[in-house]
Amino acid sequence: MTALDLSSPVAVVGTGTMGQGIAQVALAAGHVVRLHDAVPGRAVEASAAIGARLDRLVEKDRLSAADRDAARARLLPARALTDLADCTLVVEAVLEQLDVKQQLMRDLEDIVGEDCLLATNTSSLSVTAIGAALRNPGRFVGLHFFNPAPLLPLVEVVSGFATDVTSATRAYEMSRAWGKTPVACADTPGFIVNRIARPFYAEAFAVYEAQAADPATIDAVLRESGGFRMGAFELTDLIGQDVNESVTHSVWRSFFQDVRFTPSLAQRRLVESGRLGRKTGHGWYDHGADAEQPEPHTAEPAQAPAYVVVEGDMGPAADLVALIREAGIAVREEEEDHGTRMVLPGGGQLALADGQTSVEFRDVVYFDLALDYRRASRIALSASQDTASGTLSEAIGLFQALGKDVSVIGDAPGMIVARTVARIVDLAHDAVAKGVATEEDIDTAMRLGVNYPLGPFEWSRRLGRSWAYDLLDDLHLRDPSGRYAPSLALYRHAYATEKREGTP
Repeated sequence: MTALDLSSPVAVVGTGTMGQGIAQVALAAGHVVRLHDAVPGRAVEASAAIGARLDRLVEKDRLSAADRDAARARLLPARALTDLADCTLVVEAVLEQLDVKQQLMRDLEDIVGEDCLLATNTSSLSVTAIGAALRNPGRFVGLHFFNPAPLLPLVEVVSGFATDVTSATRAYEMSRAWGKTPVACADTPGFIVNRIARPFYAEAFAVYEAQAADPATIDAVLRESGGFRMGAFELTDLIGQDVNESVTHSVWRSFFQDVRFTPSLAQRRLVESGRLGRKTGHGWYDHGADAEQPEPHTAEPAQAPAYVVVEGDMGPAADLVALIREAGIAVREEEEDHGTRMVLPGGGQLALADGQTSVEFRDVVYFDLALDYRRASRIALSASQDTASGTLSEAIGLFQALGKDVSVIGDAPGMIVARTVARIVDLAHDAVAKGVATEEDIDTAMRLGVNYPLGPFEWSRRLGRSWAYDLLDDLHLRDPSGRYAPSLALYRHAYATEKREGTP
């Protein structure tokens, strides 16, 4: 058995935002949908709310009036759980409390038929633990939709420890039949997206806590250099600081307080102060009607250097060489056996962020990673108090000559985009090595679930086999807490080719 027959009714228990969204998705696929909530009257209210959304789709010419009327006729509020007895799928979207979900599953198991697929939309609890309440946990699976469910295509199909392969396959094929893009995932804290996305927030907060840059600058660099849709500070203001922090804490606790997932103290203080983001009018930013939004740090105009000397192939920043020439700046290229850098006329050096700090070297300015150096509209530079002012000025002028805004941040190893991408790549390799999901599904999940410009493995292939490992290894030497220690999986990936070509 694969996808559910459209003639079979499905049920959604829990009528909050996610419950209503999932019900609407099932309706759009053509199912009869029974909607239940433990609070009397809520199912009727939720049905009316869904009907109103269908009306808006008709007004926008996204749904015909006939299809709306047919969908409304298939949406049936259920007063009692016993009204769900004939359903072939029940998805719960109730409170994120283990005991509540377990009791619901026990009650449902006594009501529905043996061929009914039971599912949870949990985003933070263990699918295995919820399913343990069932006599037959093999028919229980996670179906993690993303909010808003009718619009976002991704569904994480999560197999608990006891989930039968046939049940997971049914859930996967059903999701695809509903017009979604499913990815298969083992039951791990955070599943795919919420596990691998943690560094996107954590590294931005870490740079801020180190006083290397302010939120507006960090967000601008992530957007305009890294290619991310939103920066970490503005995104968590949109999500809700309490919600985002709760997910981080859940993943951290579930991994036995693994330092790689350590929550941010700065975000904790924000939550404690009640500044939860847009919903309270203030978070990292002031969202009041008359509030002036802070501008990112942008360097004043500087004189471009007459020439640069390029040593090595510049690795992931190789496109810069052509851009510099196009800007009318002379480029002298020299062979280099180790490392890649540019030497400026004043003798200072310009290097791609590599996990080291400017203060370790004489007169070095680092520049951050970009998704596409040609299209990037902003580049971040990092310098120490010992960097010569002339060297920093030449570096600023160089990138301004390429048409980029320049943000100068503190001496943060790995800078902003580079350390973020390296950690995301590392967690992705670690997840594959531990059987969480395939490379393809992880890339799909991160593109569709959180709108990343590239999946982690697409980044990895673009940046080179050892790039992420080398950067994290350098970061780990400077911060030996374990936060940046590259995984064994990333180590194996980085040196696999070298090992095959060498000798034991």
